[in-house]
Amino acid sequence: MLLYVRLTVEMADRSVHYEAAFEDYIRSRGLPYVAVDEAKKAIFGAASIKSFDFLVYSSAGPNLLIDVKGRKFPGELSGRKRGACRTWENWITRQDAEGLTEWEKVFGGDFQAVLVFAYWLQGRPGRSPFQDVHVFRRKHYAFAAVSLADYLKNVRPRSRKWETISMPSVEFAAAAMDIASFL
Repeated sequence: MLLYVRLTVEMADRSVHYEAAFEDYIRSRGLPYVAVDEAKKAIFGAASIKSFDFLVYSSAGPNLLIDVKGRKFPGELSGRKRGACRTWENWITRQDAEGLTEWEKVFGGDFQAVLVFAYWLQGRPGRSPFQDVHVFRRKHYAFAAVSLADYLKNVRPRSRKWETISMPSVEFAAAAMDIASFL
């Protein structure tokens, strides 16, 4: 089985602000990590596996294969719970789940696949339920993480057309932890 992966050590060109904010977060904490160069794909024979975003070395447990998903976390609710359904938005594609599952197999038992939802906090940061708020480029972010295994235990189909899945918001809010607990 041929494996080709190109990983970069320097800060990657992150045009997606959610990924750039997460990378700034792990850098600011002095954590060892590798940013995956998305332009280079891993190839197993004729198969291609969707890349993850970061490999983060953890002192608290297994090393982490992290896929960052950016979402907005709504500010104050007005009217009839406007935006309430988007508070813990956590959908991913089936391809995301399949790719992370394969990477976990490739890297082995010392690595754990983790989904990190980088929430861009809307409204006042103090009203959010997050203890650890990271400021990046004058925006406030919080990083909620859930292991892929825990996520997959509770997912439901979201859209057949787009092949997306998600956890119900209440279950996700209970299962997700601050990323610091994984590090």
